[in-house]
Amino acid sequence: VAALYRTWPQRVFNACDGSEMKVGDYYDLAADITGLPRPPRLTRAEAAERLSPMQMSFLAESRRLVNRRLREELRLVLRYPTIEQGLREG
Repeated sequence: VAALYRTWPQRVFNACDGSEMKVGDYYDLAADITGLPRPPRLTRAEAAERLSPMQMSFLAESRRLVNRRLREELRLVLRYPTIEQGLREG
């Protein structure tokens, strides 16, 4: 709704929090919060041997997103502004 009223037409908004967390750190945090063991860490060579091509494509295509437009243009305040808050409270 905010995108309809607070910005120009045909704009793209990345819906993400402001964290700069690596994927492995995310899985470690999720495991810690839920009391599960942390998943094993693999080198890229080990991953290429053990993971499917589709799974490897997610590693190759990883991108960092910026939510500046979400915050500044839409003036949104996130309920859970960090990954940790979202996992703990969400």
